[in-house]
Formats: sequence, structure tokens, C-alpha cells
Amino acid sequence: MKTMVSLDEASGLMSETCHVTGIENIALMEALHRVLARDILAAENVPPFDRSPFDGYAMRAADLASASAEQPVTLSVIEEVPAGKIPERTVNPGQAAKIMTGSPIPPGADCVVKFERVSADGTHVTVPAPFQSGLNIIPAGEDIERGTVAAKKGTAIDPALIGLLASLGIAEIPVYVRPDVAILSTGDEIVSICADLPPGKIRNCNAYALGGALRAIGAVPVLLGIVRDEAEAIGSAIMEGLRDADMVITTGGVSVGDFDLVRDALQQIEADVLFWRVRAKPGSSVLAARKHGKMILCLSGSPGAAMVSFQLLAAPYIRRMSGRIRWRNEEIDVAIKEGFKKPSPRKRLVRGRLLIEEGRAVMAVTENQGNGVLSSFAGTNLLGVIPEGSGPVPPGTRIKAYVTQDVR
Repeated sequence: MKTMVSLDEASGLMSETCHVTGIENIALMEALHRVLARDILAAENVPPFDRSPFDGYAMRAADLASASAEQPVTLSVIEEVPAGKIPERTVNPGQAAKIMTGSPIPPGADCVVKFERVSADGTHVTVPAPFQSGLNIIPAGEDIERGTVAAKKGTAIDPALIGLLASLGIAEIPVYVRPDVAILSTGDEIVSICADLPPGKIRNCNAYALGGALRAIGAVPVLLGIVRDEAEAIGSAIMEGLRDADMVITTGGVSVGDFDLVRDALQQIEADVLFWRVRAKPGSSVLAARKHGKMILCLSGSPGAAMVSFQLLAAPYIRRMSGRIRWRNEEIDVAIKEGFKKPSPRKRLVRGRLLIEEGRAVMAVTENQGNGVLSSFAGTNLLGVIPEGSGPVPPGTRIKAYVTQDVR
């Protein structure tokens, strides 16, 4: 077992043994935010034919070569092509076809001129200037060409991709099964959120905060409830979670106190511990283990610390388990707006919001960064990184930050 590892090493130890979930087929309309399990090849062009981007006249550019305001070119209008209708005639020299937005380009025509640029009397159209071949024609396959990859395996599906797949006539797609992640809360001081609050007790907010965070990245939370501070009971509950879920997350009991019994529980169930504790604040008290090929991630009982560890260790792992190509936390450079007054003998992770001010990425640090504080996470989307050994950080200093809102 490794102890007091860096965040990067901790993440690497976890990801080495990550296995992607299974595959299922689902209806396209149900696919938002799911992860595509196979490449999708386009079996046809989108759009399927050359078409007009607006109302106008389709004609031959060669007929317009000599056109000018003084000597305009007049063409015979041979037919009208509304949207949804196939042209019936070929545009020959000296001819044009009236055409509507989205209509197929008639054979023989190689440009479209807007209504506003010409004069017409129903049977003839007069053009006062030359126009190039290919002008104002949306080519077949402009969006997607037949035979190309329309969507890549591992892509999180967004509304635009749903529309694109619909344009290809795809009603059902293969996606990775959403991982089930069991959440176990440990501690004699924890009570249900619906219970009265006796002296010395706190409500089980961690399970709900983590459950929401799991749903935000496409996982399914499975609440195992609360277990008392007793190693055998904790071990039994973890084994229950391993039976019912793809991963188990625990909170509490992972520090160095007499009642921090999670390590004892993992030893009793013969789990393989990967590491215990990381060099970061908050969230240093974290442990990862494996049992039956499944990950067990044990987080601090302090809500703020638990959320930091979740965002930087659990979320990337779960995104990778979900089959995503982009599973790592995105990193950006920001200017820390207010600075940070405390020294940071250990790497410090600071909660904040991304702002754009005068074209620059700025991080606004939220108030009260305590380990037990959840309120300062509300509305945040960044974890700023203050390097180990730093003194107070002046306002405007540029630092690295992890994006914590899920990048789908």
C-alpha cells in the first residue's frame, strides 16, 4: 500500500485497473448525455442532394458571364421547384428555374441568385451581373458525407449529435451502460435526513451531495445507507455494495483516529489497497482499494473534503468507466481574482467560479473554504490549484484550475 501520494499518482493507480461497462441499445430520443459505444458511419449524405439556401432562381453561370447593369441577361423560366419537389426539367442555355429554400438544384444549373438580385415577370428573369459557378448551392454531404464517421465511440451525446443522427435515419444507438455506484456513509454521528436531530448528531448530507455529483456525470447512485463505527459492519456493507454496483464510495472513517475503521474493514474483507492519503488539502484523507475487480474509494466524512476528492479522483475514474474519450478533468489557466491569504505548505485546492473579465479567464474564490463546508461549493465550476510551498497568493496571480462542471 502506498501512502501520501500525489493526486496524479493516485489517479494513475486507479485508472490502471479501470474497466468499461457493458453495452446496450437505446432509442435515440433517450440518448442525451449517454456515451456512444461504437463509431457510427454515415450510410448517406446529409443533405442528400444539392439544394438552395434561400428563395431565388437556379441558372447557369456561363449564361451570366457578360451580364451588367447596362446590358442585363434575360433568361426563360422553365419551371418552379418548391421544397420537397423533384425538378422535372433540365436547365439548358438561356433558361432558369424558380426555386425555393431547401429545394433540389435542377440538372444543368450551377448557381442560385436571390430574388432580390433580379427582376422577373413570371416567364422571364433578368440578371444584372455575373455570378460564379457553385454560388449559393449547398452541396450534398455538406454536413456529413456518406461513408465517413458521423459520431465517434466514446463521445458523450449532446442535442446536436442527436439531431445529426436523426438526419441519418438512425432511431436506435449503442451506448455504454451507466455505471451503478454505491454510496455508504459511516459514523455513529450520522442520522438520516428525515430523522430528528439529537444533540451531537449530523444529517447524512454526503450521500446526497455525492449522489447528485454522480448523476451529473451520468452514473446511477445506489444509496446503501448509514453504518455504525464497527469494522465488521463496514466491511459487510461494502461487500453488499460490491454485489449490487460497479463501484463503492464510502465517506467517513478514513483518517487516523481511533474510530476511523475503514482500513480495518478493508483488511477484513481482503481488499487490495492501492493507496491511502494524498498530498493535497482539503481531501488528504482518501483511500482507494479493489475487490472482485471493482473500485472502492473511501472519502473523508467532511463534506467539503469529500467533494474535492470526488471531483479529482472519482469523477475521472467514473467517466472512464463509462467509456468516455474525454475522461480527465479539463485544466485551464486563470487569474485568481481576490488572491488567497493563507500559506499553502501542501498543495491546496480552492473552490471558485469561472468569470470572463476583459477577455481573460478569472477565478472568483468563494467564501469559507473549510473542509466541512458545502455551501462554498454551490454554483462553483473550478478547483484552483495553489502549488505546495506557496505563501499568500496576491490578487491577479495566474494559477492552474480544474474544471469541475462535467464536460460532456
